[in-house]
Amino acid sequence: MSDLSEHTVAPAKRTVAILMPLPDHDFDPTEAAIPWKACSLQGWKIAISTETGNVPEGDLHRLEGPLPGLLFASQNAKLAYREMTQDTAYRQPIPYKGIDTSYYEALLLPGGDGFRVRQYLDNPILQNKVLQFYEQHKLIGAICHGVLVLARTLDHRTGRSVLYGHKVTALPKSLDRFGYLVDRWFIRHGYVMYSSCVADEVRDQLAHPEDISYGPSLFKPYVVSDGALITSRWYLDAELFALSFASALRDRITAA
Repeated sequence: MSDLSEHTVAPAKRTVAILMPLPDHDFDPTEAAIPWKACSLQGWKIAISTETGNVPEGDLHRLEGPLPGLLFASQNAKLAYREMTQDTAYRQPIPYKGIDTSYYEALLLPGGDGFRVRQYLDNPILQNKVLQFYEQHKLIGAICHGVLVLARTLDHRTGRSVLYGHKVTALPKSLDRFGYLVDRWFIRHGYVMYSSCVADEVRDQLAHPEDISYGPSLFKPYVVSDGALITSRWYLDAELFALSFASALRDRITAA
């Protein structure tokens, strides 16, 4: 993973606020910290939100694993995570119910596959806030299990997911099952798995099955941008996801 500072451009002239909700524990440190770093380098402010305002903690297993950059956080991701967790906004999260969506230009939804991420993936209060971002046509970026938050956010006018009518990507079924089995047999950390894999649940919320795509290779970073939605598959996409999100937000700011 390269240094994100190599890809930055001149910061925007006005303060831009972005919201990044997280669970209290087990969010993927790469999927949160790499986008956080890319946006911070633009001079933007990233607010953190948790269910009740607790200071969150990333998946320590991902930070301490023996294969950095392969199955675990790379050195760049670890450095970005350390910087993010020292930021004042990170240390003072906003409770989900206290989110004022009108204050923010964009929303970032990281993933994570630890069991305790359910607090974030299943939360109806957060889903209602996400719907407000969607209705206000704010930029929304989601990666890995974070795409489930969008899949489960229903448009009350139609009864359908906010993903309906959009093209997206998501964590492939093969990778989801592999992660679950590896955790069950070897790591025993506690992998979050629902009755359907992430890709199946997302696909079921789309207008057409072909509206979900997975890219040419798991190891070639992949992003799908469709209107105000930007989605990616897993942590190895994090840098491209972060740069795509920052570029799209900057274009919106410039056009405003």
